[in-house]
Amino acid sequence: MCNVRIVSKAARRYDFVVNPPAVATDARWNPLLRIASAAALMSAVFIPIQIAVFLLWPPPLDGTAADWFGLLQDNRLAGLIDLDLLLVADNVLLIPILLALFLALRRARESMMLIASALGFTSAVMYIASNPAIQLATLSDQYASATTDAERHTFSAAGESMLAQWQGTGFHVAYLCGSAAGILIGAVMLQSGVFTRLTGWLGVAANALGLGLYIPKVGVYVAVFSVLFLEVWYVLVALRLHRMALGSSDPATGVQKAA
Repeated sequence: MCNVRIVSKAARRYDFVVNPPAVATDARWNPLLRIASAAALMSAVFIPIQIAVFLLWPPPLDGTAADWFGLLQDNRLAGLIDLDLLLVADNVLLIPILLALFLALRRARESMMLIASALGFTSAVMYIASNPAIQLATLSDQYASATTDAERHTFSAAGESMLAQWQGTGFHVAYLCGSAAGILIGAVMLQSGVFTRLTGWLGVAANALGLGLYIPKVGVYVAVFSVLFLEVWYVLVALRLHRMALGSSDPATGVQKAA
């Protein structure tokens, strides 16, 4: 009998991990939930594309502005992706995702979700502002059309300045704020019962591993490994938000409402 109870308890625990209970949300928020679900799926699609481009058209990470100009001239799209243009898109998509996660998790730990949301929005804005992809593409065209060495030197110097700023203060503040936001959101997911525990742990693990970027020598490889967890996290978040939109009800009464 004891073994039966243990098995039954384990089965209930497994069911909660893979299939959390329904959550009542006001149907007025359905458009946000659906947009955020689509945004999370799109972010999940962007990750393998980014990795594939990095492998097929390796970025000249230790190169000069002229090296980047050459890549942008040879393959404009690959050059822009190597300059993290898809990550800029990811940060734009993160805005509805953060809003939807605050809506879904606010009853669990409202103060923590406010802090996480503020950090997430700060990260998104600073990352978008610090990315030089479009500016370098413009400089690349000007560099290619330059007719004198002096002109090419001017455009090259401008490009070097942009590359230096790319990995400067704005980038690191955005990176640290984003990682902190992801860890906090994952922790709230673990406590809320709204998302599966797997989703929560993946959020914590992905963003904690992302901080491995600051480990000397191997940091980049640790940070890249974190995207595997992030890929699955985006998919699980998208599916859960979609389910919430389908099962909306009035939070005050619990009565099912039309979407």
